[in-house]
Amino acid sequence: MKKSIISKCKKIKLVITDVDGVLTDGGMYYSTKGDIMKKFFTRDGMGVNLLRKKSILTIIITKEKTSMVKHWAKNMKVEKLYDGILKKELLLDKICKNYNLKYENIAFIGDDVNDLDLLKKVGFSACPADAISDAKIICHYTCKLNGGYGVFREISDLILNVQK
Repeated sequence: MKKSIISKCKKIKLVITDVDGVLTDGGMYYSTKGDIMKKFFTRDGMGVNLLRKKSILTIIITKEKTSMVKHWAKNMKVEKLYDGILKKELLLDKICKNYNLKYENIAFIGDDVNDLDLLKKVGFSACPADAISDAKIICHYTCKLNGGYGVFREISDLILNVQK
């Protein structure tokens, strides 16, 4: 692993993640009644728990507003959910102030155009293997896994292994 990534991961105290394309595979599953469902990967939830045990909090910032994400965030004891957010990067200063952090103490995992500005600002940025190319170009780390298949856990493990 690159020394620069190790250095960045050592400073992380909070992880922010997107939902669609990161915690999920980006697919939306419709029932015959028009209900939309999303699939979350179990190991990502364990990643949230493992980070919390080391006092590293998780925040979700997503453009979508769905009850599924609210339920998942509550079940996983995610520190905070910001949903319905179009300009995610505008929350960064508020998050830093609320948790007494600097940009360098924050990691963000995103995959698409609405994540790019936040990916550019944080101390450690990561994206799934199947993220858009613009995200891969600017991120410090591109995961081995695709969105919805353990990306959050991959980043959690990376941070925790560096901070041992």
